[in-house]
Amino acid sequence: MVRSSAGGTRLVSRQDIVDAAIRVIDRAGPRPSMDDIAREAGITKPRLYRQFADKGDLFTEIAARMSRRAFAAAGADMTLMLQPPRRALTRVFGEYARGILEHPNVFRYLGQAPVIQQSGSGVLQLDLGREAALRLEKLARSVAEAVPLDTAGLDYLSRALTGAVVSITDLWLSDSDTPSAAQTAEFVAQATELAWGLIDGFLRRQGIAADPDVPIFTTFAEVNQARSTEC
Repeated sequence: MVRSSAGGTRLVSRQDIVDAAIRVIDRAGPRPSMDDIAREAGITKPRLYRQFADKGDLFTEIAARMSRRAFAAAGADMTLMLQPPRRALTRVFGEYARGILEHPNVFRYLGQAPVIQQSGSGVLQLDLGREAALRLEKLARSVAEAVPLDTAGLDYLSRALTGAVVSITDLWLSDSDTPSAAQTAEFVAQATELAWGLIDGFLRRQGIAADPDVPIFTTFAEVNQARSTEC
């Protein structure tokens, strides 16, 4: 916490500074200055640096915030597994797109600053999709273990999915400051088919042929029943 000089009563937290940074980026574009962020937060730059060691530290916190929001679009429960994969993915990417459109400049900021010098520890490689991939892998493992399903390679699948989505999100946002409804619909459709292609490939390597229009749990139940019969 940082105490303001005015009466010594107002406290400014790291999250308050992240909020201020997002407002600055939304308003002014994806290349904010630390001076502008400090001013927006109502503090001096030295006080900002008491909360964040450097720009890389702040960048990491903003990336974590946006990753949590993006992942929230998918939901942290099993309800998506009860829907046909294509329909579920379309809903997920539709929610994701709406979230990105609330802060398109923040995504551009994160996408344009993959490497930032971190004080005292050389260059920090900052991966926009890393936290989302770890969250996705955790969810996927819980599903796979419940089925059960071989979890080998889930970490690679999770990174491939998030990396692909980050890349095509950049493509979607590159044509205009505010993509049209048609461009957004195209993005959702392409993201859905790309994600399903990666998931389908992973399942087929385990001998599972899934129909994107049939709930995945139905497919798994049929596979388990067939395996039990064989045993």
